[in-house]
Parts: sequence; structure tokens; C-alpha cells
Amino acid sequence: MGGEEPSEAKESKVLAILEEQIDGVYHFRDHYFDTHDISEAVHKAARLKERAQEVLKEMCLRESAGMEEDRAKFLYLKGKLINVEPDYSSQAEEYLSRAVKLNPGLVQAWNELGESYSRKDDFTNARICFEGALQHERNKVSLRSLSMVLRQLGTSTPEEKVVNIEESLVKGKDAVSLDTADGMSWSILGNAFFAHFFLVSQNPKTLKQAMSAYAQADKDPVSRSTPELHYNKGIALKYEEMFENALNSFSTAQRLDPTWDGPKKQEENLLKYLDKISTLIELKGKLKPKKMSSLLESLENKYLGPYSGGSYTSPKGNTATLNHVKFQELSPGLNQERVIMGRVICSVHSEETVPFTFHLIDKDESILVVTLYNLSPGKGVIIGDSVAIAEPFLTNIDFTYKQRHYKFGLIRVESPLVLVINGKKAGKDLQAGVQMTTFTKS
Repeated sequence: MGGEEPSEAKESKVLAILEEQIDGVYHFRDHYFDTHDISEAVHKAARLKERAQEVLKEMCLRESAGMEEDRAKFLYLKGKLINVEPDYSSQAEEYLSRAVKLNPGLVQAWNELGESYSRKDDFTNARICFEGALQHERNKVSLRSLSMVLRQLGTSTPEEKVVNIEESLVKGKDAVSLDTADGMSWSILGNAFFAHFFLVSQNPKTLKQAMSAYAQADKDPVSRSTPELHYNKGIALKYEEMFENALNSFSTAQRLDPTWDGPKKQEENLLKYLDKISTLIELKGKLKPKKMSSLLESLENKYLGPYSGGSYTSPKGNTATLNHVKFQELSPGLNQERVIMGRVICSVHSEETVPFTFHLIDKDESILVVTLYNLSPGKGVIIGDSVAIAEPFLTNIDFTYKQRHYKFGLIRVESPLVLVINGKKAGKDLQAGVQMTTFTKS
């Protein structure tokens, strides 16, 4: 009997040895840039595949012993190893499905199976997996994965979509609460806040919360080395109108994964947008001098409409004094108790429908760029319209990127309801929510 103990001890360690090797492959993936320069990002996928294949060969050699020790766990480990690469694998799904049937309490297997379903866009079954895992154990992986899946689920009504987005945010917060140092959970919470900003509240504070979550994710070397974090952060920064930071984020995402064209497309589209803005300022909207003179000569104070009396009622119901000022008299940030007015000389077309961007010129022929959010589809202003904006928020854009210089004044308007167009307060028919489908990864 005593002579058999070493053999039994060796046998019982098979799965522990394999699990350690698989964890090593994941560590190589997640900490690749701890030991490799970012210039070697292009080799990461091939090197990861090579390491995974080596461990897979080891698993095949030890399959008999592993299956005998714990069939469900061996199948789970095999599925997990295959899932270290980003693409969907029917083989991984098969192994993981068998694992949870053999051991329904194997939480990690449910999470990996949910990941497999997500990769083939079967979000209904992915949700079932993550919720099933949570019935056995409350854990951060199930919660953050569920947060992602809830945002991707198809819905039959806008109300149902809002419910899912709200629930996604709750799950994201729950995941972070279980481990406040986990950058992957923070990254996904940032995405949940961003989706909530566009689809539910349109509250600028929510966008700030998304940026705070991304900042937390950036502290974790694992999440910081994922291109998804920098891509998604870049999208948020673009809507924060921090264009230089957005471009730098897209550039970082490209360097981390040269095979993914999403960040490059975002960078190109944003540069095209900024180029159009700059060109149209230089060309004064391409308007002929005679047309321009006519528009500006007829720009009278009556077009201030409800803002012409020296006071107005703010969105919060407070009465505020208003002074009509020239564009050049504005200060960076919020210009309290001031109103500006100009003529629309052009609109800027871009790949994105949000925001609606147009150029405004005042009597001194100073030009400002206006970005208008929450505008109903198909609505907007047209060349020649007069537009008055109370208490405008000015940002001076001034930076150089890839030898291109961008310099212009920008007025961000969160809602068309604060505009006076051709002397009349904008109607509620101009106001709308925004549908966002920007995130393609996590």
C-alpha cells in the first residue's frame, strides 16, 4: 500500500500542473508589455498562440490522467486554454458545455462558456451563463461580463433598452465593489457609464464618471495594456471634445494591437472632421463676399428674440441678466450673463451624426465652431440662420498632431432648447436622445 502513495500523489497533481501552465499562458498575454517593448506588439498574437499550443500538446499527453482525476475540470481547463486567443472557437464551446453539464457548480466554466457565446454574438445564452454562475457564487468576472452582455442584448422597445443599460451600470458597479483594484472591471464600468450617458440621462456628470472609471483602469497594468481601454477612452474623450487626448488614445490602441483597424478608423475620421472644421473657417464657409455682407448687415438685435430684453430665465428657472457680447469678448469656460449671436455660414459633415456641428460668424467676422448635442434626427440649422446662445461655454482648441495644427474657438451646446434661431426659441421638436453603437470591443 505504502509503495503506491508517490504514484497517487503524482496523479492527483496533474490538473494542478496543467492549471499552473494555463495560468502562465494567460499571464504572458496580460503582462506581455511588462517584458516586451510596444514595438513588439505585432508579434504578440503569434507568440501567444505558440505558447498555448505547447500547453495544449501537454494536455493531450495527460488527458487520460486528467479526465480520471476530474473530468469536468479537465474539460474546463481545455476550453479556457483555447479561449486565451480572442476569436470564437466551437471547440472551446463544446468542452465548456460538457464541463458545466458534468459539474453545474463550476463557476469558472460558466464564465468561460459565457465568454464563448459572447464571441459569436449569442448574448442571450451568454447572459444565461453569467447569471447561472452568479447563482453559485457572487464574483467580479460574472458581474462585469453581464454588464457587457446586457448592453449588447437585442430589445423590442426603447424602454427595454433603457432597463438593460440601467442594469448594466448596476452590475458594473457591483463588479468594481468586489475588487477596487481590478482595472478590467473599472474599464467595463467606464463603458457602462458612457452608454448610460448617451442612452439614458445625457447628463455631462455621467460622462465625467466614465472618464474617472477609465482613469482607474489605467492604473492597472493588465487593463492598461488592452487596446480596448484606450479605444473606448478615446471615444469618450472625443465626445468630451478633448480632441488631442482622444487622438493620442486611438494611437496608443493602434500600437497595442496593430491588427485591429478600429482605432485607426476612429483616428482618421476625427482628423477628417478637424480638417473640415479648419478649412471651413479659413474659407469662411465658402460663402461669396456679397452673400456674407448681406447676411451680416441684416444681423440685428431683434434676432436675439427672448434674449434681447437684457435678461432671461435659465433652465433651472432663475432669472439672469444678459449682455450681448462679441465673440472676441468671450472668456474660456462658462460665460455667465452673456449672450452671443451670429449667422450660420456652414455645417460640418462627418462620419458621426453626433454632434451636429456648424460655424457661426458675428458682425466682426469672427468665427466660432458650435457643437450641438441631443438634436432630433434630420433637424438642424441651415446657412443664413441667425443663432443666439445664452451663457455660452467656450473652449479654445489649440494643438498640433502629426504635423497638423488645429486652432479654433468651440462652443458646446448640450441641448437645442437653449438656442434662439431666427429670433425664436428653439422648439421641443428639435430635442432628441442619442443612439450609440460605438463600442465594438467590450
